[in-house]
Amino acid sequence: MVCGRSSPTLDTAMNEPVVKISIPDNQLMTSLFGERDLHLKSIEAAFPEVDIHARGNQISISGTDAARVGSLFEDMVVLLEDGHVIDLASLGKSIDLVIADQRPSDIFGTDIIRTKGRTIRPKSLGQKRYVEAIKENIVTFGIGPAGTGKSWLAVAMAVKALRAKEVNRIILTRPAVEAGERLGFLPGDLMAKVDPYLRPLYDALDDLMDKESVEQLIEEGPVEVAPLAFMRGRTLNNAFAILDEAQNTTREQMKMFLTRIGFGSRVVVTGDSTQVDVHNGRQALHELESFLGDIEGISFVHLTSKDVVRHRIVQDIVDAYDNKSNKAESS
Repeated sequence: MVCGRSSPTLDTAMNEPVVKISIPDNQLMTSLFGERDLHLKSIEAAFPEVDIHARGNQISISGTDAARVGSLFEDMVVLLEDGHVIDLASLGKSIDLVIADQRPSDIFGTDIIRTKGRTIRPKSLGQKRYVEAIKENIVTFGIGPAGTGKSWLAVAMAVKALRAKEVNRIILTRPAVEAGERLGFLPGDLMAKVDPYLRPLYDALDDLMDKESVEQLIEEGPVEVAPLAFMRGRTLNNAFAILDEAQNTTREQMKMFLTRIGFGSRVVVTGDSTQVDVHNGRQALHELESFLGDIEGISFVHLTSKDVVRHRIVQDIVDAYDNKSNKAESS
């Protein structure tokens, strides 16, 4: 089924453009407008200068942003026909994309990997840029607040590369510095002590693969999860290496990790400069772009609160902290 759209015409009475969209069937119409027309109300709130009217399977849109809203409806139909479920969160991101002159279907229709019966796709423009940067570069830095999918998408790309035999192994690492000098107070050997700090990486693997496969890959060696200190002195050939929580690295640790890169390898470094657990950790991440950003094969992708894919309140919390930080810096 194809969504039909007429060329914009001019409402001579109101002197403003009018766009008409023909929706293929009633079920799509219901999904477009949402329960109790909640989707429609959100669109009208986002584009207050637009009037939207529906009669049968035809939507008539008038106003200065008529063409843009028409594109939004068309892309929503494409996504619905492709099996996507549109809720208020995904609609909000679609509206942001259309305002930025991007097509939601281009973003949400990009497949990363199919696993555990579902297809993993970017959920924001920033996430798509991040995924594309990982594909195209040897080293990619993903910098942004909590909930933007930095680590999770990096692990998804690593699993995809391993499945496609582009690399022979995945190496997941992060500094265990959150514990400072207190690791000695924790029970067990060194791996038992640092395991709680590596748990988020295990969680990402478990979310993308069944538990038995993860355990087998770790046991047999294609997947290694280890603290950053274990990287010293190694050369990582034919590997997909991910350094998580990089804001907690020192300058020396960051240099040590980046110089481990061998032939046929790809590296992703993730971090959130607003969540630093150690003194002087922040500078190791912040300084890098100024002198590494021009090197071919290295890319820096900055994610924002608009890329948060957790509960809506997480985006609001991130924005609130950013506003507080900006006020403190300007005062």
